[in-house]
Amino acid sequence: MTVAIYPGTFDPVHLGHLDIIVRAAGLFPTLVVGVAHNPAKQPLFSPEERVEMVREAVADLAGVRVEAFEDLTVSFARRCGARVIVKGLRATMDFDAEMKMAMMNRRLAPEVETLFLPTSPELAYLSSTLIKEVARLGGDVSELVPRGVLERLRGKVRR
Repeated sequence: MTVAIYPGTFDPVHLGHLDIIVRAAGLFPTLVVGVAHNPAKQPLFSPEERVEMVREAVADLAGVRVEAFEDLTVSFARRCGARVIVKGLRATMDFDAEMKMAMMNRRLAPEVETLFLPTSPELAYLSSTLIKEVARLGGDVSELVPRGVLERLRGKVRR
C-alpha cells in the first residue's frame, strides 16, 4: 500500500490545493496533507489554524489525513511511511523551483519519489499570496477558497 504526502504551507488552503488533493487521493490509498511550518514565510494563519482549515476542507475524502510538520519534507515523508511526495505545478516558474526541491529531496532520500501533478487550467492562476492580497484589499475570494476558509480569512483581514 503506497502512502503519499502532499506538503505545503496552505496559508490559506484554496481550490487549487484541493484540486491536487482530490486527484492525488484518487491515486493513492493514503494521502497525508503535510502543513509545513516555515518561519521564513510569515504566514497569516497559525499552523494550528491551517491544519484545522485543511481538515475541514478534506473531511469528506476517504484516505486523506492532515498533519503539521516543522522539519524536512523527506523526514516527514519517512515518518508517514510515504514513498511519494506529490507537488502541484501551475506554471514554468513552479516547475523550476519544484524541480530543484525534488532533486535535493532525492539526494536526501532516494527511496522517496516526487510526483508532479499539473493544476487544472481553470485554477492555475491561484496562489495563497494572491488570495490574501485580494482579500486584504476588499476583493471577493468566495469562489476561490472553501467556505470555512473564507470566514476565517475575512476575520483576519477585516479592515
